Amino acid sequence: MIKSLSIKNYALIQELEMTPDSHLNIITGETGAGKSIILGATGLLLGNRSDSKVLFNKDEKCLVEGTFNIIHYKLESLFESEGLEFDNECVIRREISPAGKSRAFVNDTPTTLPVLKRVGEKLMDIHSQHESLQLENNAYQLEVLDAFASHHSLRNSFEEAFHDYDKSKKRLNQLEKQAAKSAEDANYKQFLLNELLELKLDEINKEGLESELQVMENAADIKQKLVQSINMLDESEVAILQQLSEVKSLLFSLAKYSKDLNQAGKRIESVSIELRDLTSEIQQIQDGVDYNPERTQEIKEQLNLINQLEKKHNVLTMEELIDIRNELNEELQTSLNLDDEIIKAKNEFSIFEKKMNVAGEKLSESRRLSALNFADEIEKILKKIGIENGTIEILIKPATPNETGLDTVEMLFSANKGVRVQNLKEVGSGGEFSRLIFAIKYLIADKTALPTLIFDEIETGVSGEVAIQMINMMREIAKSHQIISISHLPQFAAGGDAHYFVYKDHNPERSVSKIKKLSAEERITEIAKMIGGGNPGNSAVESAKELLRIY
Repeated sequence: MIKSLSIKNYALIQELEMTPDSHLNIITGETGAGKSIILGATGLLLGNRSDSKVLFNKDEKCLVEGTFNIIHYKLESLFESEGLEFDNECVIRREISPAGKSRAFVNDTPTTLPVLKRVGEKLMDIHSQHESLQLENNAYQLEVLDAFASHHSLRNSFEEAFHDYDKSKKRLNQLEKQAAKSAEDANYKQFLLNELLELKLDEINKEGLESELQVMENAADIKQKLVQSINMLDESEVAILQQLSEVKSLLFSLAKYSKDLNQAGKRIESVSIELRDLTSEIQQIQDGVDYNPERTQEIKEQLNLINQLEKKHNVLTMEELIDIRNELNEELQTSLNLDDEIIKAKNEFSIFEKKMNVAGEKLSESRRLSALNFADEIEKILKKIGIENGTIEILIKPATPNETGLDTVEMLFSANKGVRVQNLKEVGSGGEFSRLIFAIKYLIADKTALPTLIFDEIETGVSGEVAIQMINMMREIAKSHQIISISHLPQFAAGGDAHYFVYKDHNPERSVSKIKKLSAEERITEIAKMIGGGNPGNSAVESAKELLRIY
């Protein structure tokens, strides 16, 4: 519901403020006064395109802003999907700069025209002889039929079944794609795995191999220096061990004179024992140092292969190679198990598909039954509002399963006897089409939360009792929905809960369109003018009063 509408610097409007009633608002005014201009400005909030040509003052920007109460529209998911902040009150703003640049905002968040269009169409529904695109949309026609049928439980059951079906279908497609890709990659992955398995990574100590190779490549130098070390420790004429033995004897010979000397002798003895053990270890190392060309070549080849694989897999350590080997093994095992998973996924998909088809057929059957009643009810309403030979047919055709069901709906319409029914897209604009839209809105008004309905001279071509019938029906809709109707009929003007008058203020510089809400006395005068012309007589005034008393 529109709480307020502000238009600045648009066409003939310098500045205009409007706070519509929550029920039925009628806008009247002389031809060319600016009623359609207000409609055009409002259309900007629905994402309609515009440019700098619409500016009242070419040096200032145009600003159109609408504040909406959306508490009953269940739009949380829409706002979330579009990345917009949701609140029970929504402010839509459209700006057009003097250079023609357009900007759109929802709750002060900049947005695009497509997003604005998706949000705006949930808030306002504009219908005129020139603009009725929403009803021409097959998806909207289906929503209209579902609203009339009131089979919410069937629709909800189908949506749940479709969700499971769609989820299982995506899972199956994913597994099949994965299986196809795995089949393509399997041979190469197996080759990579075999390379790593042949290396027996778990049994290799790379650092140990590098150390062993370094020893072998320097065996002669190492052996020579170890022999020299052993000779200096134990085999030369002045061997360190022999000299330590002599020092020990000297100290022990003096031990009787001092505890410290005795302790020093024991320490020399301990050092001698440790040094003799170390000499024995050096001897063992020296005995083990031997240049083995075959072993050297084997180690080189093994280390070279390790380095090649590390480079190939873009890693730096053996641990990372082992991780890659394990991953390849797991992937190959998974690919081997994919066939079982695919069989399981196919069975699951088949179950969910059957459930969806059952739920979808129940929904389709309800739609087929409701379509006959819907067409019958619409034709009855059309007769009441002056389309005596109006005919409507509803075709329900199979469609690819989607969240709305297994059907697509196509409405066909003819306003005249002997003229075949046509798709609404082919009917074209006109007074009869506008009244068809009105009939549909009237029929579903008590079954769904409609956005604010804006009708532009929807009563074109009717008068008298038909006009009264239409305004009474409009008042019925307005009990639970906001309506703004631009009209030239006094019957409509009298039936509104609020009456706004659009007029031109001719100042010395230029004419400016303005709007004002009429008081009770002003309504009488305006309706009398609509009946009797610019200077209405007493009979026109009395007729205006009588019309107002009817409502």
